[in-house]
Amino acid sequence: MDKQSIKFVSNRAWLNKDSISTPISAAKMMCEWYKKADRFVKDPNTDEYVIGQDGGKMPTWKACPAIFDVMISGYFLKTPCDVHFYLDDNGKINCRIDDENYQDFCTPRPPMAQFYQPDNYYLDHFSWFIDWGIELPSGYSALYLTPMNRFDLPFINTVGIIDNDKINLSGSLPFFLQQGFTGTIPAGTPYVQIFPFKREDWQSEIVIEDPKILHIKNYKNSKKYRVKDGGVYKNEVWEKRTYE
Repeated sequence: MDKQSIKFVSNRAWLNKDSISTPISAAKMMCEWYKKADRFVKDPNTDEYVIGQDGGKMPTWKACPAIFDVMISGYFLKTPCDVHFYLDDNGKINCRIDDENYQDFCTPRPPMAQFYQPDNYYLDHFSWFIDWGIELPSGYSALYLTPMNRFDLPFINTVGIIDNDKINLSGSLPFFLQQGFTGTIPAGTPYVQIFPFKREDWQSEIVIEDPKILHIKNYKNSKKYRVKDGGVYKNEVWEKRTYE
């Protein structure tokens, strides 16, 4: 299969391939808590694997290929500098950047009128100014969102799609900061995950399955996929994709 090409176009004169903000494949920047997690359930008292009724080890969430897939797919944009968040003298959340080259990287924004305010996030929000423009092949767009399953990050981005085959200018991306968070988001933190995809038109169809056929399907699926130690979906169904 031929590989499509994504180009990250620098928007600052000093950027190069070795810059801390240089985009990277998500697969090359897997977070530590995911890597350290156990694939099978362990007894907290003995640290031995728990055996299920089928005689196999009991899988944890880490055995789920769907979770794994989104965490290794696409590309990360990384913060180019430390970003400090603090409460000012009026108790209002604000940010500070000490690096003179990146004073515009993270800036406060007034509330967006009529935009739904996510619960447990500050009303006053901010925006990232993206260092890198995206260039995609004809017919392709990019989805910009908060790094998937990274609930350890203290912010949530607004999500957007851009037809990056037609435009590759960098711009700003609004985000909300978690209430109660003050401190530093370090340089090199992934703050945006980018998924390139082909633009296609779709149509939907609703299928109401016959209960007897549905029962047979569920039985066959359980027999095939609910096996000792799991792993059938990843080995027989999942197709690996590379993002370099």
